[in-house]
Amino acid sequence: MTKLSVVVPCYNEEAVIDSFDSEIRRVLDGLPVDYEVCYVDDGSKDGTLGRLRAIAAAHGDRTRYVSFSRNFGKEAGMLAGLRESTGDAVVIMDADLQHPPELIGKMLQLYGLGHDQVIARRNREGDKKVRSALSSLYYRAVNSWVDVELSDGVGDFRLLSRPAVDALLALPENNRFSKGLFSWIGFDTVTFDYQNAQREAGETKWKFGALLNYAMDGLISFNNRPLRLAIWTGGVLTALGALYTLWIVIGALIGGVQTPGYVTLVAIIVGLGGVQMTMLGLIGEYIGRIYYETKRRPHFLVKESHGVDPRTGEPQPMASVAERDGR
Repeated sequence: MTKLSVVVPCYNEEAVIDSFDSEIRRVLDGLPVDYEVCYVDDGSKDGTLGRLRAIAAAHGDRTRYVSFSRNFGKEAGMLAGLRESTGDAVVIMDADLQHPPELIGKMLQLYGLGHDQVIARRNREGDKKVRSALSSLYYRAVNSWVDVELSDGVGDFRLLSRPAVDALLALPENNRFSKGLFSWIGFDTVTFDYQNAQREAGETKWKFGALLNYAMDGLISFNNRPLRLAIWTGGVLTALGALYTLWIVIGALIGGVQTPGYVTLVAIIVGLGGVQMTMLGLIGEYIGRIYYETKRRPHFLVKESHGVDPRTGEPQPMASVAERDGR
């Protein structure tokens, strides 16, 4: 029998986590699989961790969780869940019920046909029109730049085979952009569409600023073309500057030196200064990523955990950082 692991990153999901757990177990109990649910508490500030403790106590060896020492972000949460998972196949999904648990059955059917990645792609019905338009524009633009293909509507909700999970865990980078990593590892992939669902409770964690930073990560993480663009932009501006200088010199030789030109000079200085600052910021972004990679810090720190040690297969009771360190 196939063993399925369901990885669920959580951040401030106290209002919905019990509903999610009841729904996911209702669905999984009706499928011909052995399963485990692996929760990752990403440093929640509400009562999420307390609810996970209660869920783990109620469901024993079919529930595992880890709790971070602080908020490390969803990328770290997914990585921790993949490391904790022991199943032949792993489903990654959110706890807010926007990823319908009923689709797991269809994922397993497609997995049984030999696919290593089964991706659920949502439509954008119910989203704000401006946000949908900007998202579509972003994916069209970014796919002309990056070295991997990113699809609009495709997120983290997917099933991965054990070989695909192992491939992801073998990638050591600190700056992780999972959408790109999922595409980069390849493997046999199939995609199906599903109806967009609204949050069951709580508020979205993806505000405009977070989405903007995420978009920048996607643009920079899988190519160096912006740096090439900086080189070409610098070359074009140098050529234009030389032509402008030649025009000024010829004009002075023919008609003499004229006083007007202050506005033009200021515009050129401000424009070139803005271009230079943009290029320096771009180069700095790449250097900053190199800086963080060289530190070799762990992706996250675990404050508390409960479940099965994936290295030994032995039961692993709830433990705090102090207990593990012998304090």
